[in-house]
Amino acid sequence: MSIEAINDPFNAVDLARSAALEDAGQESLVGNFVSVDTDDRVATYLFESFVAGYTGWRWAVTVIKVDEESPATISDVVLLPGVDSLLAPEWIPYKDRLLPGDVGVGDIVPTSADDVRLVPGFASLPGDEELDPAQLFEFGLGRARVLSIEGRDQASKRWYEGDRGPNTAITQHASKACGSCGFFLPIAGSLRSAFGVCANALAPDDARVVSVDHGCGAHSEALVVVE
Repeated sequence: MSIEAINDPFNAVDLARSAALEDAGQESLVGNFVSVDTDDRVATYLFESFVAGYTGWRWAVTVIKVDEESPATISDVVLLPGVDSLLAPEWIPYKDRLLPGDVGVGDIVPTSADDVRLVPGFASLPGDEELDPAQLFEFGLGRARVLSIEGRDQASKRWYEGDRGPNTAITQHASKACGSCGFFLPIAGSLRSAFGVCANALAPDDARVVSVDHGCGAHSEALVVVE
């Protein structure tokens, strides 16, 4: 679009371009005139931007006039995204970005004060199996927070539907379940009836939490029959 063809009641396209060049610091970073949007005493001029990392963005120069007789003056110079601009992805809080396995040596992953998976230790009932026995005598001096009901539900669902639950290929081909295995160590607490830890060094899940109906070929009762 030639400057002559611009509908520019402010007659300030050259002024706007000069302001964009001054802000950019390099003439190569400001491209051709794109458009102008006017509203009473305010006009915004757009120019192509060639700033690295800002593909599709525009230099937006806002010009104002106090009245019809006053000269146009520069109000603001900014970079604005265009229709086809390259934009940064929407920011996601760190706690929603973390995935299992992301925590490495020396990493600190703080839990928020309102984490629904946890409740204050003093809020647990005396009959709650998740409490350490000594905590009842150290009221307020034991663990500051313990698993909430929602936290337990999330954990049990994740474990049961994971690689060490009943719906795995190795379980489907196992003759017996973990719950009847001599290497199965039931965990303490309210999840005791559903989960335990495998203690068989030859099993693929050694030292891992498994469901009682998980299974593998290293069951303690998979005996060799000698005839």
